[in-house]
Formats: sequence, C-alpha cells, structure tokens
Amino acid sequence: MDGFCQTQTTLPSHIVVREQYGREVFVLAETKKVILDAGHGGTTDPGAVYQGRQEKNDNLRMALAVGQILNDHGVDVGYTRVQDVYQSPLQKAQMANNWDADYFVSFHRNAMPVPGTASGTESLIFSKGGEAERLPANINTELGQAGWTDLGSIERPGLIVLRETEMPAVLVEVGFLDNEADNQRFDECFEHTAQAIAGGILMTLQSPEGQQEYYQIQVGAYAEKDLAQGLLSQLQAAGYPAFLVYQDGLYKVRVGAYLNLDNAAWMEKTLRAAGYPTLLVQEPAVY
Repeated sequence: MDGFCQTQTTLPSHIVVREQYGREVFVLAETKKVILDAGHGGTTDPGAVYQGRQEKNDNLRMALAVGQILNDHGVDVGYTRVQDVYQSPLQKAQMANNWDADYFVSFHRNAMPVPGTASGTESLIFSKGGEAERLPANINTELGQAGWTDLGSIERPGLIVLRETEMPAVLVEVGFLDNEADNQRFDECFEHTAQAIAGGILMTLQSPEGQQEYYQIQVGAYAEKDLAQGLLSQLQAAGYPAFLVYQDGLYKVRVGAYLNLDNAAWMEKTLRAAGYPTLLVQEPAVY
C-alpha cells in the first residue's frame, strides 16, 4: 500500500548521535542498562493467537530488533529471553532487578474479545509521574510519528512485571494481533517500528531530569556530512579528542567534553592557536 510505511528507517532527527572513528554512537554521559522483555514464550504460553499467528513470536522478534539498535548506539542491553522459552512474570522482574537495569521495557501485542474491533499501540505503566511516565510518553510519540494510532498510556499497577521491577518500567502493546491492518503494519513497517521504539527509549536515556551538562568546543557545523567528516579526520589525526554530533539537521564537529570550564577554555585556546574557529557550547549528555 503506497504511503503505508514512512520512508525513514533511521533514528528520529532529534536524537543526538556522534560519530567517532567511523562509527555512529548515541550520545550519553554514562552507559545505561536497559533490559528488554519479549512477553510470553515457551510451549505453554503463546500469548494471544489469531489465525495461527502467535504473539510470543512477534514479541521476541521486536525485542531483538530494538535491542540491536540500542546496542549499536552504546546502550548496555539485556534480555529476559532470546529463545522460545517460558519465564514467569516474577522471574522476569527479578532478572531485571538482579541485573541492576536502569529501565525495563516489555514487548507485547494486544487483542480484543471480538477480533478486528480495535487498532493502535498503547503503553502500560505502574503509575504516572516522573521517569516511569516519560519513558512511555517518548515511545508513544515516536510510534505515532511512525504511523501507528497512539492509544496513550494506561496505569496497570496489578501487572507483576510493572509492580515488582525496581526501575522505570513500561509494557508496550505494539498493535493488535487480531487486527489485519495492524499486522500488515507490524510486518511491512517492522524496521521503522523498531526504530521508533528505540528512538523513544534513546530520547529518555539522553535527557534525564537533572543530567549533568558538559562544555564542548565546536569548530564547525555543516549540512553535508562529508565536509564535517573531513574536518573530524583532520582533528583526530592531530590528536584532538574530536567527535561528530548530528543535531538540528547539521553535522557539528566538536572537541572535548568538560565539566570544568577552565579545562574547556584551555582546549578552546589551543584550537584557536592552531587556526580553528571555535564556539564554546554547554549541553547535557555528551561524549
């Protein structure tokens, strides 16, 4: 179907990434641990079933895809399962707690008593407020921009994986398994959907409340990546701790990330003496 999937298959443009030594890396002040849970599993718990399609398989496929994207952008990713096995909801929560995860994201597909009567994505949370609400809000926003109908966030304090986890947790219902249109979107727009969920998680990791800001020296900003890459390579060859940030539609070449303004000022002076134009910026969650 024309226009069924948006053409974008990369992270949203407002996700800040840097490139160093040829690898694009998500910008974080410190490594975060996210545990991904593929709901249901094993021979005794297939989850929802519709015309032979089993929810447990869709859940695992999506969890692994989102996990790969997060891992590629510097996030420490763990899984409750990577095969078709069963764990109780309490076991899943305990795995997250034992791993000391920063966030818990559980993947599911929805279903209705009467097939085909509902469509869209929604997030289930223990209670609203703070990080526990911001995580699903970011995921919901990205899924909505990816073309899914956003059904919002619902409090479900009785769910064990939300009640027993000791970190912000969300259960994401990625469309209705008993809705043909939702299944078509899940299959045909799978990569875009995974990117949207990963983007929502990365947004949450990137700008937590009260995150430390760092001083960086910007020496160039380009619309063309090749131009920025050339300057980046030149700086790195000269021994500068340079990196590339894609932000607001521009490739920005920066050097250093300092908590101490005096150290940043010294680096800026050094760069100017070497003939580089400089701009001192202060931003959170940077390399």
